Amino acid sequence: MERLQKVIAQAGIASRRAAEEIILAGRVRVNGRVVTELGAKADPRKDKIEVDGKRLVAEAPVYVVLHKPKNVVSTLNDPEGRPTVAEYLRAIPARVYPVGRLDFATSGVLLATNDGEFANGLLHPRGGVPKTYVVKVHGMMGQDDFEVWRSGVRLEDGMTLPAEARLLRHEGDKTWFEISLREGRNQQIRRMGEATGFPVMRLARVSFAGISNEGLRPGEWRHLTMDELLDLRNQFGVPKRVRAAFGERAQRTAAAAAAKKKTAPKPRRSDDRPASRSARTGRSETTPRGAEPRASRARGRAGR
Repeated sequence: MERLQKVIAQAGIASRRAAEEIILAGRVRVNGRVVTELGAKADPRKDKIEVDGKRLVAEAPVYVVLHKPKNVVSTLNDPEGRPTVAEYLRAIPARVYPVGRLDFATSGVLLATNDGEFANGLLHPRGGVPKTYVVKVHGMMGQDDFEVWRSGVRLEDGMTLPAEARLLRHEGDKTWFEISLREGRNQQIRRMGEATGFPVMRLARVSFAGISNEGLRPGEWRHLTMDELLDLRNQFGVPKRVRAAFGERAQRTAAAAAAKKKTAPKPRRSDDRPASRSARTGRSETTPRGAEPRASRARGRAGR
């Protein structure tokens, strides 16, 4: 038996917090009875759970990393009509939602999932999940300035926690550096820059919980690997169902391949074949099978 909001979140209907609002609004039935208590529990394998009259069917867990472009809202909809990450995640065969947020003007790593427990585990303050950014500020920062950022900067909502910061380079009167935080205040790095006299000109998140966007262009995404998910579970306790996620993904991939095979065109007759192997495959005769660059293979699997 699990809390109802957790069951709804794991089914990919909404985040756990949004699931609580759905329950309070009287939109959930368990075995035909409307449930509005947040403490209510249910067994997704035995109980008939309905949201807005539709029976809940648990989705296979999905975990992806998106390279969020700048000037894109990191929510699934925006009342102001600005571009959102939903435009880049719609190709994923599951209803996923972002794990946390990135500012509108900030680009970089943004995880997305349909596993509410996974999202909550990485976002909970006690988790201390590291987030690494590359920052460009106006002004020449010296070692004393970096020490202030490392030890903590006083903001209107209190001192920031200790951080790791290192210089990357100076460009004229501009400074590029890398910083790793273990908290997630709103607009924190931009506010730290203003408070210390070094306005932020450019900001990109290059890592979240050790997951990078290496090999991904802005707007591209990929599935997290088995090793990445196991590392996350070892460090932060989530996700709980790593091997189940990969088993179900393999089944979906096999089913898609079988369907594609059924609709594939008939093979050419022997007298109609191309003259060479490289013409048939589109690969260079000097390129061994499977030798395409790793990043391009990852993008080909994931898509935009």
